Amino acid sequence: MFIDFEGIDGSGKTTLSNLLAGRLRRLGYKVAHAREGGELRSPIARRIRELTRDSKLLEMSPRTEFFLNLARDAQQLEEVIAPALARGEVCISDRYLYSQLALSGGGRGLEGAALEPACELASQGLWPDLVILVDVEPDLARLRKRLGKLKGEKATDSDSRKGLAGAGLAVRTREAFLALARKDPSRWLVIENNDQPLHVLEQRIVEAVVARLEGRELPAQRINPPGPTPVQVPAKVDDVEETFFRALDGLETREPQLAVWLLGGIPGFAAHQRRLSFVERFPGLTVRSLTGLDDEPACALRELLWQVVPQEVATSLGSNPTPQAMSLRERLYAHAPTEVLGGLKHNGSPEAWALREHALHEGRLSEVLCGLAGVDDAPAWEARELGVRRGLYAEVARSLCGLDSPRADTLRESLVSHDRLAVLRSIHGLDTPFARELRVALEDKALKLVLRSLAGLTTDEAFALRERGAPLTKEALDSMDGLDDPRAWRLREAFVARWPATVVSSLEGLPLTERTEALVLRALELTSARLPVLRNAYRIVAAAHATTHSAERTVQRWAGDEPSLPAL
Repeated sequence: MFIDFEGIDGSGKTTLSNLLAGRLRRLGYKVAHAREGGELRSPIARRIRELTRDSKLLEMSPRTEFFLNLARDAQQLEEVIAPALARGEVCISDRYLYSQLALSGGGRGLEGAALEPACELASQGLWPDLVILVDVEPDLARLRKRLGKLKGEKATDSDSRKGLAGAGLAVRTREAFLALARKDPSRWLVIENNDQPLHVLEQRIVEAVVARLEGRELPAQRINPPGPTPVQVPAKVDDVEETFFRALDGLETREPQLAVWLLGGIPGFAAHQRRLSFVERFPGLTVRSLTGLDDEPACALRELLWQVVPQEVATSLGSNPTPQAMSLRERLYAHAPTEVLGGLKHNGSPEAWALREHALHEGRLSEVLCGLAGVDDAPAWEARELGVRRGLYAEVARSLCGLDSPRADTLRESLVSHDRLAVLRSIHGLDTPFARELRVALEDKALKLVLRSLAGLTTDEAFALRERGAPLTKEALDSMDGLDDPRAWRLREAFVARWPATVVSSLEGLPLTERTEALVLRALELTSARLPVLRNAYRIVAAAHATTHSAERTVQRWAGDEPSLPAL
């Protein structure tokens, strides 16, 4: 029997396919997994996969990508799948030719009818007996994927070729998978992985597969595991806090690490109390959730844990330049030099340069460069020149982020031939002639990064790019965070149904006016208060309340009140 698992990145298909393989073996079946532990078993297939993921190959066309992916699957079939089936084993694959139909057809926009004959040729007539589509909301999949990268200590500022297209690619690919399942219901089994523990999903899949192995009919084409009580959609913004924390507490029982991750950047007493409940189990994730926070509880928690999880504490400081943050960095440097140096962006203070000089004496030029963004003094330029001589092109490009001088653009021009994506990241928020030309050159090759580079810009060119990008991917709206511009509002209201979580997050920094509240409630209504949207909604509300309370405390202190002591 040939079983194929399909789904978008972050759906959980790799985990569930490996769990199924283990369970079937314990039940006495001989099982071959074509991607055991998440790694393709064919060495040739692995080489091909590396090529298709290489983000520097910007000129690779969707057709070329399709044929390379087809070659990867054909090689897996030749080396792994067909021999296993010939031996009478149950063979499980994590992606097969359906992925190419969904990605290239639905995701990249190639004509599906033209792809099918090539897939037939690659399959040699061998198609799965059962296809298990692990279906998940793309916003939730993206959060899980980010968390997985964090736990795996993978770089979070790097992208695969798929990633460069933006989050909309996953949305379109998911829609294509569901269309394939509807066309062939006897072969496809769809199981939702939105709000159930993995062990429940595993059991449902095992039952369905064993039924098929024993010649019994599958109970249903779509398995909807019994979920928790539906979340009541808040009727007003004041209800968002209670609704969010009720949903978060339910998530904690299923995915506690994701629950911690969703607290990231959220201020306030209720969020802090939950962080304290997670500290013992997940100290690193708990501290990372403090990123962007500089209130007294956040500072106290960092002080408590800096010796326990120094790298995470240093990361959580962001680029905070306050004396308290710099003092903590000085203590953290010996334990987390990379994270400390990376947090010195836009900081040209003597204290920051003392840390950099120490690092340069230790030979840490690469790390120093990564923390020089926005620094425009003579020592910074000396470090950049040294970086160029040593071939650290990507790091030098990163150090130019936030600089809009002719000198910076001249250096960018010299770096384009070495690392276009690093240079593209360095024009974040800039409206120089070089930045505009680079966006035009790379719009069809790295749409996500091009759109994100528009952050804060209100030019006609910037909004024209957003208008072209918004039907395709959410990053067009990411670049409008905090913009109170009529064109920004029109885009938010036009695309709230397509990108609800991002529309809500783009309101960060804006006051809670009647229009803001109406848009938040509209997004919650459209998604039945889905957790990613609910989380972004509460973050907006909490930040607005924190700003108000901060202003009130400032007035009290001016009146002579003593500030309270930091407390956990």
